[in-house]
Amino acid sequence: MTHLWVRAEQRANEERAGLTPEGAAALIAAGIAVTVEASPTRAIPIDGYRNAGCTIAEAHSWPQAPQDAIIFGLKELPEDGRPLAHRHIMFGHAFKGQGAGRALLQRFKAGGGTLYDLEYLVDEDGRRVAAFGYWAGYAGAAVTLKAWSAQQHGAICGPVGTYHSKEALSTALSSELDATGTPRPSAIVIGALGRVGSGAADLCEAMGVQVTRWDMAETADGGPFPEILDHDLFLNCIFARPGTPVFVPHTALEAPRRLSAIGDIACDPDSDYNPVPIYDRATSWAQPVLRVASDPVLDVMAIDNLPSMLPVESSQDYAAQLLPSLLTLDDINKGVWGRAEQTFRQHLGTQ
Repeated sequence: MTHLWVRAEQRANEERAGLTPEGAAALIAAGIAVTVEASPTRAIPIDGYRNAGCTIAEAHSWPQAPQDAIIFGLKELPEDGRPLAHRHIMFGHAFKGQGAGRALLQRFKAGGGTLYDLEYLVDEDGRRVAAFGYWAGYAGAAVTLKAWSAQQHGAICGPVGTYHSKEALSTALSSELDATGTPRPSAIVIGALGRVGSGAADLCEAMGVQVTRWDMAETADGGPFPEILDHDLFLNCIFARPGTPVFVPHTALEAPRRLSAIGDIACDPDSDYNPVPIYDRATSWAQPVLRVASDPVLDVMAIDNLPSMLPVESSQDYAAQLLPSLLTLDDINKGVWGRAEQTFRQHLGTQ
């Protein structure tokens, strides 16, 4: 019997889940055993999983799970160097030249395990079967607007936290924007036709922000893109890959510009293909922005777990998208899982 083991997240400020109790019940009805670790931070209470028929395990006990169990989490594992012998489903961030990703692949190589990277679960046409993108865009645009609002008071954006609903987020953000006493800023969204860009643009429009929507057609010539500097906000929603243009080069820091806040929602600062190479590390909930220029001011927001700001809605949305693929785990060598394993094997061979 296929056994899915849902681990408790160990990343700070991570309350999301990739499986809801309703989804767990559907897996159990299909003959898949489900174990869920207890978690003090998961936005969805453990009682729902217990009532669905799941086995409940202690938090972070997955290393002792049966060898044939498939370990399912969202964010990264602790960087403790432990060889990884299980099959793991998670966002590994290991295939685009990231330093931590290389170390993760070495751990799989040492332990003989397998990574099914959630970012690389794709259908026959190469389209991702599930993504948090919309909520990443929505929350990322919100934090970038918070950064702009702080600038209007001569300050830098302070810590951010979770919201129990998007309505709560919108209400709080609208009040912050009103308190600046200035007209709403302008924003340009690149990748506006995708999930991330749609979420970012929707949040901006809900806040009364004028949005310029760009996608592949507008960036096909490879740049430079002076139009970006003519907006108050730039929201990068492009999945970094070979051939991705550079949208904001180092020369932009010295150029005349209106641009004062960048939301690098795609957040690949240590990727070889980073399209916003004016910063070199992700930001955090405690320090949401990096100030990369001061005259005039330019802040970069690059939080890499943005959807967890809206953990309930983003979990429900993502879990519903992923469930049809989880229901095919009995055929893990085929379909989306087979393609994901092939991608893993290709990258593992380069280590």
